[in-house]
Amino acid sequence: MNSIKLERYNKEFVRVISEIIQEEIKDDAIRFVTITDVDITNDLSYAKVYFTVLDKESIQPTEMALNKAASFIRKKVSEIVKIRHTPELTFVYDTSIEYGERIEEVIGKLHENEAQENEREN
Repeated sequence: MNSIKLERYNKEFVRVISEIIQEEIKDDAIRFVTITDVDITNDLSYAKVYFTVLDKESIQPTEMALNKAASFIRKKVSEIVKIRHTPELTFVYDTSIEYGERIEEVIGKLHENEAQENEREN
């Protein structure tokens, strides 16, 4: 499939799934979820939906609840997004934000060490 069209579907799915979760889902475990990205396979059969939550302790229960509601969310997506075959949804916790924070922390420590070494040399 055309990568531009696939990217358009990915962005549309992020928007639509976010709206469905906010407006249609009644489960409190799912209500405070942020959908960060969707990665649809080239054949449009599967989609990984990446999410984050504020409370790190609720990651696993939220992931379980989202995957339990995946068929409902998929049905709602199929009603909104005009696509021949709506992909099966799998929800996965997005670790990229934590990874980015860790990189910033390491870079900050490197700058601190560099500043301390410069002070010692002077």
